[in-house]
Amino acid sequence: MHSVYIGLGSNLKDRFTNIKIALYHLSTLGKIVKKSSLYKSSPVEYKRQPYFLNCVVKLVTKLSPYKLLKKLKDIEKKMGRKKTKKRFQPRIIDLDILLYDRKIIKKKSLIIPHEKLHKRKFVLWPLAEIAPNFVHPVLKKKIKEIKNELRDPSQKIWRIYK
Repeated sequence: MHSVYIGLGSNLKDRFTNIKIALYHLSTLGKIVKKSSLYKSSPVEYKRQPYFLNCVVKLVTKLSPYKLLKKLKDIEKKMGRKKTKKRFQPRIIDLDILLYDRKIIKKKSLIIPHEKLHKRKFVLWPLAEIAPNFVHPVLKKKIKEIKNELRDPSQKIWRIYK
């Protein structure tokens, strides 16, 4: 069995319901053993879009990293996420593998740990809530340390639901 941290985000339609539906689908891929609070966060790259709701879960699964990625993309598609050529567009649901055991994978189709994990409050805050002492396999620092070092006032985040 593998321990995987997955980031969830939504900023279209009923964001709360979208997260809830995605959690249900994730539960079919293994066992959700931890779930962070729900956070509201400002968009990071393309700012002219609605705020996001985000959370992070720890999923225990038998799936390989690549099979899990495929299943996450299937869930996004099933929930109505459209593929666009532009990045950082509003989305019904976004599911990202943040950490997979202590693996380091650098392929075109999959990068683990998530390459921007250490730069994004909307990932670090909920991740630090449920895995503060997990050591980032590349940076060799605890998640709570990385969170405390991130100083970017342009990124707004609020815990809204425990």
